[in-house]
Amino acid sequence: MPTVTREELWRRLKGGKVEPLYLLFGPEEYLRDAAARVVTEAALKDSPLREFNESGFSLASADVQQAIAAAEQMPMMGGRRVVRITDFGKLREADEEALVRYVTRPAETSTVVFVTGDLDKRRKLSKTLLEVCVSVEFAEQKDAELAAWARDRLRQLGVHADERTLRRLVGLVGASVRRLSTELEKLATAALPGGEITPELVDALVGRSRELSNFELSDHLIARDRRRALETLRKLLDDGAEPVMLIGLLASNFHRLALAKELMSRGAPEQEVFRVVNMPFSQRKDFLATARRADAQELARRIRRIAEADLAIKTSLGGGDRGPRLQLEMLVCELSA
Repeated sequence: MPTVTREELWRRLKGGKVEPLYLLFGPEEYLRDAAARVVTEAALKDSPLREFNESGFSLASADVQQAIAAAEQMPMMGGRRVVRITDFGKLREADEEALVRYVTRPAETSTVVFVTGDLDKRRKLSKTLLEVCVSVEFAEQKDAELAAWARDRLRQLGVHADERTLRRLVGLVGASVRRLSTELEKLATAALPGGEITPELVDALVGRSRELSNFELSDHLIARDRRRALETLRKLLDDGAEPVMLIGLLASNFHRLALAKELMSRGAPEQEVFRVVNMPFSQRKDFLATARRADAQELARRIRRIAEADLAIKTSLGGGDRGPRLQLEMLVCELSA
């Protein structure tokens, strides 16, 4: 079954067409989760006992058979059942086969919604889901798409902002609709009673999320994802981040990753790692995931290369006004090779 757009999904649901299987995938979690809620609302529209006909299962902890049993159970008092399934990407072969059997012959009285950020299209289950589900991909939004979404959201909030202000806001917030939504609601309240969001108001109230996302660029480099690393670098530079600051940020991140990697290789518990490596609590989970993926020798090599680029930028060896930017772009290409 071909993948459909978000707009096509809304049209089908608005027209009362609810399918037994949906697959919502991609890194843009806010829009993806919103779509899951819309599917659920449409499927349970005529359900008199909604609380008994809605359930969710994370297959990182729940048994696959429990999820299948819930999907096969008849809904109470008519209507439909809705079952949301997450964390199905790394199932054992036997569990994967059980889900494949269900989705090839789903219960007509249930709607099963599969939700994931990362879909490994090489796996049998993923291939089967793409074949039998109504599938919608939620890719990371580009700046123009984020601005368009913000424009619509501002209309709903009863306030307005010009294009320059919207571009400024998107530049500060970064490619996260969830963060953008939070900042828009904050700005809409602050803009009362006049209802106009100005660039000055944005600068006063909106944190520089791109600069404060300490491990986004480093994480893309560790994963050798050159495209996303270069996109992140471009957005940071276009937002006004200084090349020397970014070099320092990269150096600090990789030094901390190397130190954490060394401690973890000795079997140090998380508490000891974070006694040595200072890190805000909200960032610890992502930091540990990045450290586990990293290779110790590669970290050392990258730290040496960052030091060389830092020296080149500070001693004007980059060449011309664009020299520091070119040095950073070359560095990111090398580190993500």
